[in-house]
Amino acid sequence: MRSFIGGIREAAEQGDAKAQFRLGAIYENGRDVPQDMTEAIKWYRMAAQEGDAKAQLRLGSIYSNGRDVLQDEEAAVKWYRMAADQGDAVAQSKLGQMYEQGTGVSQDFHEAAKWYRKAADQGFAFAQSKLGMMYDDGRGVPQDDKEAVSWYRMAAQQGNVFSQCKLGMKYTNGRGVPQDDKEAVNWYRKAAEQGDPIAQYSLGWMYTKERGVSMDYNEAVKWYRMAADQGNSVAQYNLGLLYANGRGVSHDDKEAVKWYTMAADQGHSIAQSNLGWMYEQGRGVPQDNKKAVDLYSKAAYQGNARAQYNLGRMYEQGLGVSQDDDEAVKWYRKAADLEDIRALYSLGGRHEQGKGVLQDYAEAVRLYRKAADHGSAKASFRLGCMYVQGIGVSQDYREAVNCFILAADRGYAKALYHLGFACEQGRGVNRDYIEAERWYLKAADQGSAKALFRLAWIYEQGFCVPQDGTDEMTWYRQAAEQVNAKALLRLDWMLEQGAGVPKDDVEAVNWYRQAAEQGEALAQFNLGLMYAHGRGVPQDDKDAAKWYRLAADQGETYAMGNLGRMYEEGKGVPQDYQEATKWYRRAAESLMLDE
Repeated sequence: MRSFIGGIREAAEQGDAKAQFRLGAIYENGRDVPQDMTEAIKWYRMAAQEGDAKAQLRLGSIYSNGRDVLQDEEAAVKWYRMAADQGDAVAQSKLGQMYEQGTGVSQDFHEAAKWYRKAADQGFAFAQSKLGMMYDDGRGVPQDDKEAVSWYRMAAQQGNVFSQCKLGMKYTNGRGVPQDDKEAVNWYRKAAEQGDPIAQYSLGWMYTKERGVSMDYNEAVKWYRMAADQGNSVAQYNLGLLYANGRGVSHDDKEAVKWYTMAADQGHSIAQSNLGWMYEQGRGVPQDNKKAVDLYSKAAYQGNARAQYNLGRMYEQGLGVSQDDDEAVKWYRKAADLEDIRALYSLGGRHEQGKGVLQDYAEAVRLYRKAADHGSAKASFRLGCMYVQGIGVSQDYREAVNCFILAADRGYAKALYHLGFACEQGRGVNRDYIEAERWYLKAADQGSAKALFRLAWIYEQGFCVPQDGTDEMTWYRQAAEQVNAKALLRLDWMLEQGAGVPKDDVEAVNWYRQAAEQGEALAQFNLGLMYAHGRGVPQDDKDAAKWYRLAADQGETYAMGNLGRMYEEGKGVPQDYQEATKWYRRAAESLMLDE
């Protein structure tokens, strides 16, 4: 073997360029001699100066990478150019890269495309791929999707992974080729099986979206995981999403957090936003509003609208940060500028209420309308309320009804109730109790206590006959069980008076108490009466006086009068004529105002 190397050395020393190149390679790789880059470069240089293209290419690479020499991009360009001028396809590609990146030469996309084409015309797959990218981006050549596809295909058919993936994207989006999901999947799979993380992610995505393949979350998980394990942040985020929703894998918040964190640490804004939500909700991690705010902030500063909205909400509610209406409005506005529906609605509410901004009903209407146009049921409903009240717009019951219908169609229960009320009152539509009943029933099915109360009322008044034989007492009771103060009072009255039901003072007291504890003044007064007369409860003047006072403090006229009498007679309170006079006077003034 030594005589073999000796023969190469002898030929190299006699000026044989091929032998000089081979000797340089032996020293570079340490084959049967100690590795010695200085010797390698010496022999490569001799061969290169003799015009050996391989030696010129190798020197270009050594200087470009700075391997055992001071990195010198200009020297790299010099040697690449020598080899490229001799038709070496690899050197032509390398020179194209230098021009594309502006390393060692001034950046020049036209020159880059020229050298890529020279190599591509020789069938060099890498250059074909790069030339396809130049046409894709319109750099150095006119933008041309068809031309890009042509070069990508040439490279892809030679197994070039980048081109296979790009060809998949072209078929996915129908750019330069007819849109064809099956063909896209075909090319993604070729690249994915070679380990390309972008292709692996893309193939997983096709399985989740049922594009070109049957929907299969198990397959999606498989490909996402391959890409995620290679550090692909988008795949990491999507894998987290699948764990959070239990698709293709068992629901596992801790696993979701793990993958969101990996993606978030790479700056993936949606992962940061989702991870913030996990911390806010305490899902998969200990609940931590400050950590949530930190993550929302990172995503928000990257322009993520969802995170901007959430950050605004945290400032509005003082969660993880000091409450700050100005900061809330600032972030809501940024998200609204990006057409975030919830931010548009929240910002509308801010303008309506004058919180963090000057009160501006017209601006509130504009924002609500924009959010409604984007599909917000809440915004449609709020816009309807503005039309009912004539705030920020001319009062228009018909337009209000249209807004409520839109909100109702989107499943907003409050809108269902308001449509029922509009039909009951004949506001914006012809009065129609049957139609009112229909809307109230829909609202009641979604748990609206107000709708239950109105249903009971129209049945009690005889405006409708219950279709299922349900009497008004049942509706009042259901409304009361949802702690609707008006229903509680009405139910109390019916039980106390025996109106349509057996008289039951004990149950009446129970319902009065629930309404009274909600602060309903009339219920407080009635509960005071029950204690004063010992109806449904043991007679107790102190409790009577207590409930009269609560009702009187809210302006309930008869409670004021009864409290005055309690002070005059010293029942439940110390006898005090001055206090009695005070409450009698207030009751009298209240009566005068009522008149």
